[in-house]
Amino acid sequence: MKIRNLLYGIGIMALSSCAGEKTENLDVDKALAYCDVQVHRALAELEKNGEADYSMQPRNILSGEKFWNCRKVAKEEWTGGFWPGILWYDYEATQNDTIRELAEKYTESLKLFSEIPAYDHDLGFLVFCSYGNGYRLTHNPTYRDVIIATADSLATLYNPKVGTILSWPRNIEMLGGHNTIMDNMINLEMLFWAARNGGDRRLFDVAVSHADKTMENQFRPDYTSYHVAVYDTLTGNCIKKCTHQGYADESMWARGQAWAIYGYTVVFRETGDPKYLEFAEKLVDVYLKNLPEDYVPYWDFNAPDIPNAPRDASAACVVASALLEMSGFYGNGQGEKYKEAAEKMLCSLSSDKYQSRDTNVAFLLHSTGHWPAKSEIDASIIYADYYYIEALLRLKRINEGLRAVE
Repeated sequence: MKIRNLLYGIGIMALSSCAGEKTENLDVDKALAYCDVQVHRALAELEKNGEADYSMQPRNILSGEKFWNCRKVAKEEWTGGFWPGILWYDYEATQNDTIRELAEKYTESLKLFSEIPAYDHDLGFLVFCSYGNGYRLTHNPTYRDVIIATADSLATLYNPKVGTILSWPRNIEMLGGHNTIMDNMINLEMLFWAARNGGDRRLFDVAVSHADKTMENQFRPDYTSYHVAVYDTLTGNCIKKCTHQGYADESMWARGQAWAIYGYTVVFRETGDPKYLEFAEKLVDVYLKNLPEDYVPYWDFNAPDIPNAPRDASAACVVASALLEMSGFYGNGQGEKYKEAAEKMLCSLSSDKYQSRDTNVAFLLHSTGHWPAKSEIDASIIYADYYYIEALLRLKRINEGLRAVE
């Protein structure tokens, strides 16, 4: 405990000067040490009564609370893969075998998603953030089999007439047809991975079709994104564009734009087609142009109560991670602007304004989950922490002259 407290204190001192415009003060190793401290604090609570229930995955810490509210692994809970993913990232940073063992236990509770029919698009979040990182670090062949089986399941939601994966089967009637949400772009990575690791090649084609159709129908002329597109199931025509979690149908919901930036970055990586990188650049340009001074967006760029609107640290984490990957796609220093923007985001996120520190056991404060439903407003949310530690590890690799195989 003394060592842990010492690390925590060092991390606070190293990061306290990060709130300004200069980014050279961001010590990535200290930021990762801080994450490790918070992971151990969280685990101490999760296992305080003996061995934890590994099917109970952390979801959020609401304002005034100190510990994770957990949700049972089930079809209705989409965030279950992020905590195992965080443990795998922490293991990657620390090489702590105890963390690896816990990552394995929390990951294995998600195997059921490879064994049941697909119920919605979130299978990539659930299985690739957990099993995907586990396979990357261990090459356990069982993990590979789970990922491929889950990718096959996800592909059953693909409608060739429409050209996209159905996001929410349960909401067909409510929304009026085959619906596709921007979040679904993140789940394509699992399809690409499965296709090049022994799965059906058709999975690649499904992912490309989904990306193309989304590009065609879910963006405005200024490259801001719609959260939801609804298609006629029989004709495949797009019949409605709207929001579910944003302020308004025509507003730019911050996390939706973040999902798009991350998603098209992955599609370029997996296909090598420059049209996807060019598109991602345009999505980034409009995002960066409208950011507040500290590079952490308000939950919706068109929220009427800016500058008093809640922030969404989770969107900043997603974009920071994507920009660090994008920065490696260019020669002659062209990608440096993306790296610098990501560092500014991480510098703010690592300041006393956004890090949770003694407030609770999460990494970060000030994320917004579902503002229209008044759910998880100004909270610590598990996916913010996941993309924060992912971004830190990506920056560490870049600074060390390395590029991980994704």
